[in-house]
Amino acid sequence: MITEQAVLEALRKVEDPEVHRSIVELEMVKRIDIKGDHVTVEVLLTVAGCPLRNKIDQDVRAALASIPGIGSYDVVLGTMTEEERSRFAAKVRAGQANPLQIAGQPEVPPLLRPDTNTVFIAVASGKGGVGKSTATANLAVALSRLGYRVGVIDADIYGFSLPNIFNLGDRKPTLVENMLMPVQQDGVKIMSMGFFVQENAPVVWRGPMLGKMLRNFFAEAFWGELDVMLLDLPPGTGDVALDVHTLLPKSKEIIVTTPQSNATEVAARAGTMALRTNHEILGVIENMSYFEANGERHYIFGKGGGEKLARELRTDLLGQIPLAVATASGSGIFPSGSEQALIFESVAKAVAKKADLRK
Repeated sequence: MITEQAVLEALRKVEDPEVHRSIVELEMVKRIDIKGDHVTVEVLLTVAGCPLRNKIDQDVRAALASIPGIGSYDVVLGTMTEEERSRFAAKVRAGQANPLQIAGQPEVPPLLRPDTNTVFIAVASGKGGVGKSTATANLAVALSRLGYRVGVIDADIYGFSLPNIFNLGDRKPTLVENMLMPVQQDGVKIMSMGFFVQENAPVVWRGPMLGKMLRNFFAEAFWGELDVMLLDLPPGTGDVALDVHTLLPKSKEIIVTTPQSNATEVAARAGTMALRTNHEILGVIENMSYFEANGERHYIFGKGGGEKLARELRTDLLGQIPLAVATASGSGIFPSGSEQALIFESVAKAVAKKADLRK
């Protein structure tokens, strides 16, 4: 005979894809009806348009199918009431480390506590157009494929591009009781200014507002447990870079450049800024290193820029990324197994070792 306890135990293994905690623990299982060998389960979603409803539905069905003696089953997806959402949010927040309260100051988000286990890595460049955001996104995916829990903040408030690179379309963070759930793609949690502007409208803000938005990405979003957080910085050494250096004094950095001498000369300034603020530079990524056709490499933008920059900054050249034809989907994430993806996998392994990442 199938029992309610047996169904609950099977469902206990199903996790909310955004929070990564059991749907039973989070009280998302509203009812279980058992009639002979037929089981009906109702699971509550936080919002009606939950972007991961299909994932939850599939996982619940798989769990039910694993129960011995079950003949058939139905899964009903409902939506939480305001009271149920409040309880859900309270349980999620209770699972975080207690915020640090300093007299007269706002609470410190868990990720920014001095005892956080998350390693922060800022990805910087001297000038725009060198592929810094593409490098950030593909490094994040490579680290995720290696088994690390990865978050990415698109800190380029004016020139945000990660939603397009990850090909997210109209997807937005889910808001639950004033708590933002970062969009997840390719195993990476993502927050970007691009989620909050309409129809690619320009962001016309002065410096202090940029820093406030960056802090909101930490404070207002539920990141859960992360091994590493990548920050895609705007090019140059302006306000956001200064805010990152102040907000994350232990952040490490990666510098992205192209082989061109003018790109490496400007990138050296970003690297020098990191050194002067006591940020460890993990290495240099040289993007657009060459284009390969018919087995022959063509160095369209010259050669040696990445190696020169690495020597100047007394760090390692982590990888040289060749140019690639754009994918049909429009995504900037290189397909698994491609030459570029394999190089990023090698870069990710080197970064994990140098940054002492722990799973």
